[in-house]
Amino acid sequence: MLRNLHIKNLALIRELDVDFTEGLNILTGETGAGKSIIIDSITMALGGKASRSLVREDAPFGLVELLFEVSDPETLAALEQYGVIPEEEGVIYISRRIQGNRSICRINGETRPAAEIRECASLLLDIHGQSEHQKLLRSEHQLDLLDAYGRDELLALKKEVAEKYKKYAALRKKMGSEELSEEERLRRMSFLEFEINEIEEADLQPGEDEELEKRYRKLANARKIVVAAGNAHELTGYDNPDSAGETIGRASGLLDDVSEYDEQIGELRGRLSEIEDLLNDFNRDLAEYLGDLSFADEEFAECEERLNTVNHLKAKYGRTIDIVMNLLASKKEELAGLEDYEEGRKKLRMEYEKAEASLSEACDRLTCARKKTADAFSEEVHRQLLDLNFARADFDMAFHEVPYSEKGRDMVEYMIATNPGESLRPLGKVVSGGELSRIMLGIKTMFAEGDKTETLIFDEVDTGISGRTAQRVAEKMAVIAHGRQVICITHLPQIAAMADTHYGITKDVTDSAAITRIEALDAQESIDELARLIGGAEITRNTQNSAKEMREMCKKYKTEHIG
Repeated sequence: MLRNLHIKNLALIRELDVDFTEGLNILTGETGAGKSIIIDSITMALGGKASRSLVREDAPFGLVELLFEVSDPETLAALEQYGVIPEEEGVIYISRRIQGNRSICRINGETRPAAEIRECASLLLDIHGQSEHQKLLRSEHQLDLLDAYGRDELLALKKEVAEKYKKYAALRKKMGSEELSEEERLRRMSFLEFEINEIEEADLQPGEDEELEKRYRKLANARKIVVAAGNAHELTGYDNPDSAGETIGRASGLLDDVSEYDEQIGELRGRLSEIEDLLNDFNRDLAEYLGDLSFADEEFAECEERLNTVNHLKAKYGRTIDIVMNLLASKKEELAGLEDYEEGRKKLRMEYEKAEASLSEACDRLTCARKKTADAFSEEVHRQLLDLNFARADFDMAFHEVPYSEKGRDMVEYMIATNPGESLRPLGKVVSGGELSRIMLGIKTMFAEGDKTETLIFDEVDTGISGRTAQRVAEKMAVIAHGRQVICITHLPQIAAMADTHYGITKDVTDSAAITRIEALDAQESIDELARLIGGAEITRNTQNSAKEMREMCKKYKTEHIG
């Protein structure tokens, strides 16, 4: 759950720090006090849009920090998939800082892209505002809600449909990509035959390119090799008085003349003799190498031509001879398929039709299960509508067939009639914004027990309602808040009176600035705030008594119906 919210230098907020509690947290305040900034700041911290214009003109930066405590093992495991390891006691710390044109998002101190923060945040918190209510009008969201309601019954069928659709879509794509006219087929065959002949005529051998490169380098540098080897032979032989062989021979003779006078000289004379033998062997081998050298122009031209052929094929078909040969095999396979094109198309079509039939059967089973789930879903929605003061409302779901997708071929449409005698019509053509928010609240109540999200935020849930309807909405909020944290901004006393913790939002205006503050209210402060909501700016004994009575009624409801 969201334990702490810290905001600094955003809009009307100089610095704000608030600790939230379990259960139903209600935020109230006068119009313009800055209630919307609270939600906007949380949304921004969780990866939403961040505007430099939100930062106060007298401040160098804006900052929002959220501290969550997570206890659900599934949520912790899901966070770990994003590389988010909670600190001790399951603490997750998310922040966003706006400075100049930069916006930096962090989770547990590590900088992350805003998109990643949004994905992680979706595991921690749900915000239900006007945009969430509007999602209820979209058919794809309506289908998602139905599937979520019937998760246990539909999960295996949805997985089967998704797998079969993947195979069907791949075959459909293959059918389209391989659809050729006779002229296109013959043209492709001619081109493949040319390429295959070009590669086969070259008769490439494994490793041939490397051997050719070595041979070419040798032949291209023939003159340098002959001159260098000849000079080395002369310098290490005996034909020149200054050559190494002649010089070592003279040195050996000098030592030989005096070796009888000192044993150590004799030892050195022996070592020099070994050097002379090695040099003689080297000079002889070099002479044999020179004798074997032959560099004919024809040989060089032949090597160059072959290397050009090999490099041309590598440039055209692959970086190495192995790649070229593998490509040759695939081209032969493609040519064989084109030569037997009609038979191959026939087999592919049979496979495609079989996959489509299998997908159709799986979709039929999914549709049947969805319709069964839709009956239970519609009945439960109807009960929720009654609880939310839609006394004469009726609700149902229409199914329409659409092209195949990984979700099947169902499009659903929520149908509602809010008055007796009216026919069912699409949700978006009947309900107002306030009614839509109540319907969304009712559906959220249906999912409350199985929802793993520990924190829910409701904004604008009280749009267009009052009186008994407001009381019903408050009761629903209390039900949803049982066992989880709910944060709700409201201007209705009926909802505010249901609070487990009540926060007051105020705006202090001075000559230089307007500053928003938020603080938890004690029992008397909460009653005073309820009295203000009931009666307006002037708090009277009657409005205070009404506020006390409203608080007592809410406590009684929670005791009797929630526990």
